[in-house]
Amino acid sequence: MLLVPLYEHPADRPEDWERLIRCAGRLHSVVLNPASGPGEAPDPRFAAVAQRLRDAGVPVLGYTDTDYGRRPHSAVVQDLLRHRDWYGADGAFLDQASAEPDLLPHYGRLGIAARAAGARTLVLNHGVHPHPGYAELADLLVTFEGPWDAYRDAAVPDWTADHPAQRFCHLVYAVPPGAPAAELARQRGAGVHCAVPGTGAHPWGTLPYALEAAG
Repeated sequence: MLLVPLYEHPADRPEDWERLIRCAGRLHSVVLNPASGPGEAPDPRFAAVAQRLRDAGVPVLGYTDTDYGRRPHSAVVQDLLRHRDWYGADGAFLDQASAEPDLLPHYGRLGIAARAAGARTLVLNHGVHPHPGYAELADLLVTFEGPWDAYRDAAVPDWTADHPAQRFCHLVYAVPPGAPAAELARQRGAGVHCAVPGTGAHPWGTLPYALEAAG
């Protein structure tokens, strides 16, 4: 299954959003990120695509930065509520999540707040394998985010074998055409992934190869 973080405005890339909606059956979820979070005011174009994705049965995850535990709890909760109220987000994508054990209580509280705000799907994006305790806090852990060159030789800790593959996601960018990113994700016990060609500071402005090939 594909978790797609498409960080492009629907007015700028309408064809990509249309493709996402047409491919709803292949999607685990879509991350909605109007302005490195929900922004300061509702954006009707994002609200419209979020509604269409939900109507197609795709969970919509509101992007919220946690700054590795440094961002105040109240600021994170405000973003969660704005995503819910402005875009009808039914899930949360907590980005830049800490991987350290001493912040487990902090993220436990954020998880409770996200559920209270209506998140049926909670994703923690660590970008690396975190302390195993984080697996108890969320539905899905992003345990790799990085370029293909790093992903080719990435290691997987033994503790991940104690959990179903559907609990792990790998996000890989700068993937060359034909690279076996999806196969590697399966081999490494990640049932959810996204592999895109995008590079540089903004790789998540491109669709995954699996959808680029779709009609």
